[in-house]
Amino acid sequence: MRYVRPSKCPVCNSELKIVKLECEKCKTKIEGEFKGCDFCNLTPEEQYFLKIFVKCKGSIKEIEKELDISYPTVKSRLNQLITALGFEDKELEDEKKDKKREREIILGKLDRGEITSSEALKELEKLK
Repeated sequence: MRYVRPSKCPVCNSELKIVKLECEKCKTKIEGEFKGCDFCNLTPEEQYFLKIFVKCKGSIKEIEKELDISYPTVKSRLNQLITALGFEDKELEDEKKDKKREREIILGKLDRGEITSSEALKELEKLK
């Protein structure tokens, strides 16, 4: 019986490495450290979403229909997949930069005495 290769350690949730390969026909074994594919560490759900994404040629409308999910859900899953593959999510990075700038503006106002500390806290809370 074949099992799906786990991508994370079941004990500590760390990455697993491939250290042994075996030929199905002659049973030759090779030991060492082998790199898995870029998609091997994706969860089964992420792999399925990736397959549907390719099948639908990246059309979010088609993915919505295929999976019977909303546009925001498709975007959310796509962003999760982008992150899981090790790419930076441009929208998320831009959002972080914007929030950092807004924090700096608020703290600057506080430093110059333009707002009170309680006003600054309220404004900072809104950014979360």
